[in-house]
Amino acid sequence: QVQLVESGGGLVQAGGSLRLSCAASGSIFSIYAMDWYRQAPGKQRELVAAIASGGNTNYANSVKGRFTISRDNAKNTVYLQMNSLKPEDTAVYYCNADILLRSTWQRHGYWGQGTQVTVSS
Repeated sequence: QVQLVESGGGLVQAGGSLRLSCAASGSIFSIYAMDWYRQAPGKQRELVAAIASGGNTNYANSVKGRFTISRDNAKNTVYLQMNSLKPEDTAVYYCNADILLRSTWQRHGYWGQGTQVTVSS
């Protein structure tokens, strides 16, 4: 019923930048919070950044001042601008969205498939 499709990952040198996108499609009436998580090898998935429907944002301490989350509600898309990347930012990045379905009027959390970000030193 809903798909989240991520793009923008890749290989970058330390100090470089990447911009991730995550577009939601399907039977969507409304999207509440949209978040970015990441999971490095051998580690638990962690919240990187979150943005509410009204635009309020929160960031993990490790990315504050370097990453910026934003969203385009008309396009059902969330972005993550990542600057000053460090090798420790290497992970698979996942988007998550809290969505009210048009078809069933039920609210669920959905995950994207993940996109690899690799930062070389």
